[in-house]
Amino acid sequence: MNRPTVASYCTTFLKPEMLHIYRQIKGLRRYDTFVICKERQSEDLYPMPEGGIEVAPGVKSNFLRRFWLKYVKREPAIVYRGEYGVLAGLLNRREADLMHVYFGHTGVHLLPFIQRWPKPTVVSFHGMDVQTRAHDPSYEVRLRELLKASRLVLARSQSLLDRLLELDCPVEKVRMNRTGIPLDQFPTISRSWPENGAWHLVQACRLIEKKGLDDAIHAFAAFAKVHPQSRFTIAGEGPLLEPLQKLRDELGLQNNIQFPGFVKGSALRDLFHSAHLFIHPSRMTADQNQEGVPNAMLEAMATGLPVVATLHGGIPEAVRDGVTGLLVPERDRSGLERSLHDLTDSPATWERMGAAAALDVRENFESSEQIAKLEQAYDEARERR
Repeated sequence: MNRPTVASYCTTFLKPEMLHIYRQIKGLRRYDTFVICKERQSEDLYPMPEGGIEVAPGVKSNFLRRFWLKYVKREPAIVYRGEYGVLAGLLNRREADLMHVYFGHTGVHLLPFIQRWPKPTVVSFHGMDVQTRAHDPSYEVRLRELLKASRLVLARSQSLLDRLLELDCPVEKVRMNRTGIPLDQFPTISRSWPENGAWHLVQACRLIEKKGLDDAIHAFAAFAKVHPQSRFTIAGEGPLLEPLQKLRDELGLQNNIQFPGFVKGSALRDLFHSAHLFIHPSRMTADQNQEGVPNAMLEAMATGLPVVATLHGGIPEAVRDGVTGLLVPERDRSGLERSLHDLTDSPATWERMGAAAALDVRENFESSEQIAKLEQAYDEARERR
């Protein structure tokens, strides 16, 4: 008996920070899959087997046909530009049983296709894609239509799920789709209490505003006045690298804060193993961009790192305040500093929270269990009418 096939649609496959999507696609067990994208990136980071990627070709449309579809038939852009026909033909040729669209804004773009394609579509939401857009008032209208048209809707965190319900997504359609962590790649280790206050803090993320990196640097600067031997590694790439380096230099922390760039695989595991705690003070941005559950934070916790973070997005769903880490309000730099001291003033507290963090990730975010739940959602989508 042939296994069912899911077409995994991701406009760009894949940006470096999208490791969690790669793990999800590659981790499928009962379903065959292939990826549909418009642009292929990071091939060295995210290899796929031969035939595993379908880069949708550009469309050459006949002017008269396009004019007739657009102005006479009043068809949406995805139809009169020819993208609809290309996608339908590709899905038919690959005999897809359903389509999983990654990111809500991609689903909004594909909405006319989703509404007409006879097979089921599942759309997953990851953060900013649930928010309204001031420059495009029609986005929310189309987003609400997408939630009605999709067979099932997936959310990476409870906060995102709640937002989807606020947008009138039928409650019977929405399912949790948590990040899965391959625990064998991030084993828990035993750490020693650092001598002479030589604490090693780490944050691994894309260098963008919602990660609260400037708040982390300011909190560390105050912490380092008490523990001058401490250091802070900020691993990642992004548009804020130069401003953050300038802030570090202005605070006189050139010898304490390092920016090693994007760190992956065993190097990231080794970085976490060398650290004593993970800091991640995410915050809501002006354009309402928010976190689901940060992937790197879960990986760090799996190795036994306690967390200092904020009451933001899906973070409180992974970090239990006072149990696996300490949480403060967004942008609360003094609260972050105080939490750093609270964690590092007591060996018992530091050890207890680190052990609890590793246990929580193993119980709630283990990769194979999350893949099984995703495939159950695929089963359900195919059975629903």
